[in-house]
Amino acid sequence: MSFKDSKVVIVGCGNVGSTIAYTILNQGLCEQIVLIDRNEEKAYAEALDMTHAVYFMNRNIEIRSGGYEECKDADLVVITASAPMPKDAHDRLEMLAPSMNIMKSITESVMASGFDGVFLIVSNPVDIMSYYVWKLSGLPANRVIGSGTTLDSARLCAELSGLYDLDPKSVEAFICGEHGDSEVVLWDSATIGGKPVTAVMEDNLERTKETTRQTLHDKVINLGWEVFNRKGNTCYGIAAATCAIIKSILFNENRIYPVSVLLQGEYGQDNVFLSVPVILDKTGAREIVEIDLSADEQEKLKTSGEIMKSFQDELHL
Repeated sequence: MSFKDSKVVIVGCGNVGSTIAYTILNQGLCEQIVLIDRNEEKAYAEALDMTHAVYFMNRNIEIRSGGYEECKDADLVVITASAPMPKDAHDRLEMLAPSMNIMKSITESVMASGFDGVFLIVSNPVDIMSYYVWKLSGLPANRVIGSGTTLDSARLCAELSGLYDLDPKSVEAFICGEHGDSEVVLWDSATIGGKPVTAVMEDNLERTKETTRQTLHDKVINLGWEVFNRKGNTCYGIAAATCAIIKSILFNENRIYPVSVLLQGEYGQDNVFLSVPVILDKTGAREIVEIDLSADEQEKLKTSGEIMKSFQDELHL
């Protein structure tokens, strides 16, 4: 009997990529982690530093730096590399033009290795970049996934749980659409302990106070920028969200997360990557879960899709 070691390759060793690698290490999610970065010294140093941490972990994981040939037998390639975000930026779509050449080079290099696994895109603007990688790679759509609004949804759950002093995991609420300003909260399906969130807010006015669905929506959109503007990056939240997606794929968990995938008629959308609830297993995006939307939610999701499609022309595919 032989066993196949699971292997994750991370392209990009900035704050996000390195934190994802360390989170994988902490959680013991695979047997091998390989770091790739155009700054080879940085990748080597990050891998060496984490190798010394393995002694204190619960699992003996091999972590090293390497080149794109390492992608040949990888189960997952996680792309975090992108152009630097301008310090005064307020829209992830501003990163599209400078990130295109970087993403094209990475995707072509990965595919040249003979890679036949799952791409997980974290680089912003994540929905457009996921669409771009899907087109460039030629892989089936279920094997190209963007981290999308997984973290946004977790932020919303955290905000709601804080109002009522609950564990965030007691809240189930999805944010869908673009990972950005046009994202949509699916309020009609959001629950706390099985009770609709709207009803919880109305029945607990003293604790809800001036908080409304609109103020929560606006706050969640701005939370990432609040972190970015104060420390220059966001890394812990997105690393944890990314690792939750990785775990569901590598461990064949069949968990449902709102990730960015190709929509081909679902939710009335076609040929566009948007975040919707998706069942994730060893094949990647196993199945898109279609939740009944209100007319308002449907219209907002349509608008989000139109915005994403308007930028696809700039990819020159």
